[in-house]
Formats: sequence, C-alpha cells, structure tokens
Amino acid sequence: MSAAVKQGARGLQMRRLMRADIGPLNLLFADAFSDRYRRDGLAGVRVPPLNPLIWRYALDDAGDGAMCWVDADDRLVAFNIAHISGVEGWMGPLAVRPEWQATGLGKRVVTWGTEYLRSRGCTVIGLETMPRTMDNIGFYSRLGYVPAHMTITFAFDAKPARFDALSRLGARDTEEALRSCANLLGRLQPGVDFTRELQLTRSLGIGDTVMLREGDRVQGFALCHDAPLVEGRSHDEVRVLKLAVSDASRLAPLLGAIGGYARDCGTGRATVRVQGDYPDAHRTLVAMRARVRWTDLRMTLSGAEERIPATGLVFSNWEI
Repeated sequence: MSAAVKQGARGLQMRRLMRADIGPLNLLFADAFSDRYRRDGLAGVRVPPLNPLIWRYALDDAGDGAMCWVDADDRLVAFNIAHISGVEGWMGPLAVRPEWQATGLGKRVVTWGTEYLRSRGCTVIGLETMPRTMDNIGFYSRLGYVPAHMTITFAFDAKPARFDALSRLGARDTEEALRSCANLLGRLQPGVDFTRELQLTRSLGIGDTVMLREGDRVQGFALCHDAPLVEGRSHDEVRVLKLAVSDASRLAPLLGAIGGYARDCGTGRATVRVQGDYPDAHRTLVAMRARVRWTDLRMTLSGAEERIPATGLVFSNWEI
C-alpha cells in the first residue's frame, strides 16, 4: 500500500467527471467490481469495461452529479454518479479503487452523493447493490440506507409486434408525446420526471421510447436502450431502463410492443427489471415465460423511501 493510501483520503481532490475521463473511469469500474466479485468468492469473474456511449449517457444524465476523487497526479481513485429525475434521486454506479478501500473514502463518496441529492430537493433517495454482498449492505446501512425490495431482471424473447416509438414521430408530435409521457408519470408518481432521459437516449442514438397510445394520450411508455452495454460486445438485447403504465392491465401489451421493438432492432431478446413492490407484474412476466436473469437489492435512505402508485405502475432502473 502506498504512502498516499496510508495517509487516508484527506489529500484527495473532488472534481466533476468529464467525457475525457471515460477511459480511466472504465478501468476503475472494471477493477473495483471484479475485486468485489473476488472478495465474494467468485475469483474467476472479470467485469468487462462498458460501452463508452453508455458512460456518455450516464455522465450527461447526471451533470453536476457525476463526481470523482483524484490524487495529486489527477488519477481517478473513486467516483459517484448521482442521478436526478425530478424528486427521485439515486446513485450508480459508484466505486472506490481496491487499494483505497478501508481508508474512509467510501463513506465520503456516499455521504457526498446523499447530501447532493438532498440539496437538489430529492424526496426519494436510493441505490442498488448485490444482495449476496453482506459488506455492501452493512456499509450502506451504517450510512442510513435501509433494504427495500429485491429487483428481478427478466429476459423475454423478441417477437414480431406492432409498436409506436418516439423516433417515428415528427418534431411537433415528438414534443406532444414527451409531454404526454411526463403527464402520465406525473399522475402516477407526482414530481418524478424522466423527460431528460428520454431525450438524451434519442440524441445519443442508443435507444428509443416505445409507447402505448390511445388517441393523442400516452397510456404507457418504456425507455429502451439497444446499444451494447459492454464494450466490444454484439448488439444482443434491448434493456428497459424506465417504464410506466396507467393501469396494470396495460403492462402485457407494452411488453409485447417492447418485444416487437427488440425484433425490429435485430436483437433476440429484451430485459426488464421488475421491482418487488409489484407482485402482479412479476406474475405477468412469469406467465409470458420470461426468464429470471439477475437480482439486485434496492436500498433507500431512511425517510426518503419510494412511494408506489395507487394505480398503474412505474419501473425505474437504478443502474445504467
């Protein structure tokens, strides 16, 4: 361990992450998460670098919430990307270089993110972690975060189906559709807004918004990314990052439309992360023979928990 590390985190500087940092950021991410798997007993797992376009999405989405901690030579040793969607705030990904752990830096990184989201008026504040990682759960718990429900990632096959997509609309209709999506979400979860994410996805060319429309009103929408998540990987799946429907009965038709979009993209499947707060949605995915791919543990700051809509449902992926 270097002398700088032994001295703890006092000599580090904070600054905003920039696009020029994506290369070293990717390496830090891969090293830190691979080390996490090793300490969990999965020594053979190596986390690959992510697609640089996905990092661009994360940094542009977070803005001032994308921060890093650097040493005297401006080398990245930690980062936290804090996202705000109206009153909903969440952190992810965040990591500390393995040799800098147990120096107090992790606490500093998470505390900064919590205070940043609070200062921006977020009334929901959370993150997701691996449910088998007891160290992480204990660490976040000591900083005021409480385990909530599991999030289950389901995969289902792409199939031919008709779908409406934001990219198929002209400029005027696009603005109207975005307002309708925002109005729907505002009715379900007042104060939450995914408009920036929808616009950013389109501008970066990494996906689209699939919609269920009745007349000129949107009754459901899903923000989908079709760009590969991992650097150098093939175009193999569509990932749903945000989803809202006005009524639970509209979930199955929207999932069918997502499958049609995935087929149109030339991918074989789509994935959606179902929060454990919605057992009926879980049953809907099981009934359509979707396969469980992954699990995460959702944790929220005590006093800043999520509120489930009285009608309809909202999925908000707290990872990129």
